[in-house]
Amino acid sequence: MDDRQRYDRATAALEPPFAVVDLAAMRANAADLVRRAAGKPIRVASKSVRSRPLLERVLAMDGFRGIMAYTLPEALWLAANGFTDVLVAYPTADRQALAALAGDPRAAARITVTIDSTAHLGHIETAVAGVRPRAEIRLCLDLDTAYVAFGRRVGALRSPVREPHEAADLAADIAKRPGLRLVGLLAYEGQIAGVGDAPPANAARARLIRLMQSLSARELILRRGRIVNAVRQFADLEFVNGGGTGSLELTTREKAVTELAAGSGLFHPRLFDFFRRFTGHPAALFALPVVRRPAPDAVTVLGGGYLASGPVGPTRAPQPYLPAGLRYAPEEGAGEVQTPLLGQAAQDLRIGDRVWFRHAKAGELCEHFDALHLIDGDAVVESVPTYRGEGKTFL
Repeated sequence: MDDRQRYDRATAALEPPFAVVDLAAMRANAADLVRRAAGKPIRVASKSVRSRPLLERVLAMDGFRGIMAYTLPEALWLAANGFTDVLVAYPTADRQALAALAGDPRAAARITVTIDSTAHLGHIETAVAGVRPRAEIRLCLDLDTAYVAFGRRVGALRSPVREPHEAADLAADIAKRPGLRLVGLLAYEGQIAGVGDAPPANAARARLIRLMQSLSARELILRRGRIVNAVRQFADLEFVNGGGTGSLELTTREKAVTELAAGSGLFHPRLFDFFRRFTGHPAALFALPVVRRPAPDAVTVLGGGYLASGPVGPTRAPQPYLPAGLRYAPEEGAGEVQTPLLGQAAQDLRIGDRVWFRHAKAGELCEHFDALHLIDGDAVVESVPTYRGEGKTFL
């Protein structure tokens, strides 16, 4: 049977809306990530999964080690539930969470907090000043990996630390502050790892993206290596993290990088269809029921407005996936309560039928559902909670 028949059969007892993960597809994606990493461990980006049981499944696979979390409260919760290596990849200003970290030696040994300025160091010290006894706080220094040429910048606006001497100065400052210890470097090249080099129907743009990515990768190999050497003069680094789902086979070649990061590639959402370097299997989907038939070639499904973060535009909308051939009504798009869909495939849909969608990004889908139903073959073998299903909303 085809995927649509298989998913319909597996979930026949469920009432949509609901979300599923195809375990065979996720296992295949995980194996491909490990192959592309070529021997370096992959730290799993929790924001792309957002389900504690699924994170446990992934970390039980060969080739994966550690969590890359997105908030400190999330990291504290994960550490309290058995995860022993959690890097918070984004700086925190949460004073209560910082105080809780400093007051819990077990959590402090398991969690690393990211910083990129002396202002972060001062904020941490103020937040934990009243904690007695106080555990040492592990720090990771975030680096700017953007590509800059001819006065233009391509890449995420993240860290202000770009040059080796800037990183060394901050590392030296950390070394002088009791209770803080620099243990890692983080350098995420989003302009390579998160930008598809094969955008549809735009050959000229594809050529520009490939040229930019080639030049950026070449520049970053040299600069990242120099930064690591400069920082090692002041800190005994345990890890240097780089890469992302879209750049594993490139970043793993760098001797300075000791581990990689990935998460989206496990679910392979819509935005990751547009890379030449790899091909994934859609693993995370959600089903919406047909509730109206306003015209012979149109149906309306319940809900659907699960838009992804990032630049506003059509690429952030979910993709009507199965049956193939459905499209949004241009004047309505994906709606909060109902979504019209057009196309020849709508002619065969009836009230109560399911339409299967793919989210544009990975873990953000889990903010709309409290469970993920895990499909193996043509059966649901388990239903696991998302963060939301465990009562956790960290953002």
